[in-house]
Amino acid sequence: MAEIGMLGAGSWGTALTFELSNRGHHVTVWSIAQDEVDMLNTEHEQKAKLPGVRLPVEVQATTDLQKAIDGKDLLILAVPSPFTRSTARSMKPYVKENQLIVSAAKGIEADTLLTLTQIIEEEIPQCRTAVLCGPTHAEEVGRGMPTAIVAGSRSREDAVYVQDIFMSEVFRVYTSPDVLGMQVGAALKNVVALAAGIADGLGYGDNTKAALITRGIAEIARLGIAMGGRMETFTGLTGIGDLIVTCASMHSRNRRAGILIGQGKSPEEAMKEVQQVVEGVFSAKAAHQLSIKFGIETPIIDQVCQVLEDGKNPADAVRDLMLRDKKIESNALDWK
Repeated sequence: MAEIGMLGAGSWGTALTFELSNRGHHVTVWSIAQDEVDMLNTEHEQKAKLPGVRLPVEVQATTDLQKAIDGKDLLILAVPSPFTRSTARSMKPYVKENQLIVSAAKGIEADTLLTLTQIIEEEIPQCRTAVLCGPTHAEEVGRGMPTAIVAGSRSREDAVYVQDIFMSEVFRVYTSPDVLGMQVGAALKNVVALAAGIADGLGYGDNTKAALITRGIAEIARLGIAMGGRMETFTGLTGIGDLIVTCASMHSRNRRAGILIGQGKSPEEAMKEVQQVVEGVFSAKAAHQLSIKFGIETPIIDQVCQVLEDGKNPADAVRDLMLRDKKIESNALDWK
């Protein structure tokens, strides 16, 4: 069994700790917050962010970053994406040469337009990276519900190693070499989920949701392929799979925030009420900038940005989407 350092004690880090410890691995959890560490060590439960999920007493939590890193076979970086760079920078002095670090968060850095593994590699050049993502709500993983996810790496050996670490009867892990495409899909689906939530908040129905999901994955795939991702990725678990679950479930903080925005609250008010980091709010601006950089049409993402950044009325954004110029559904189809 492996010695694992889990950097991040939020809902997802806790759920992954639950899965790994049930597999027999020894997990040390790091958090910057002393009250979070005390809670995990005494209550063995993340009561604030993942209530009801009990961790084995063998799981240790610490605020000592070096303790969480030293001697570990695998490091998993599960802090919210806005804190990936600062956490990686703090980790660097303790990370050994050729250490494998798995990025388990979802997002794109707004200032640099880098994916999370690119940020980690920039801050910790001595490490190797992998990514773990897919349609996985922490609330369900923490209750042992059957889940499928993807381990991605440029190295087949590293992807298979992560697969072997996590694979269980309730946690099925696939592998992929398309690290870029996986991360683009994981980040941008949060932006479309905000749109889906806004539509719910406006009182729209299933027709609207279906349109947003299908046209949303078309946008994500166009942009992701232009950036170097593979179409197969966007039709798989980390593309359409992740998008469906994030747009449809009330476990999704992005959808919940979108609902509040659709009901008239500001993005700031919505994030405060959700009480967790809403990744899509941070990724939307980066997604819009990427669409400009690569010359790709992303009308849903553009409208979400206008609602978030410019205070555009959500109902006006929907109307503008509906009244765009007429299009063929797929440029790959033609009349003979």
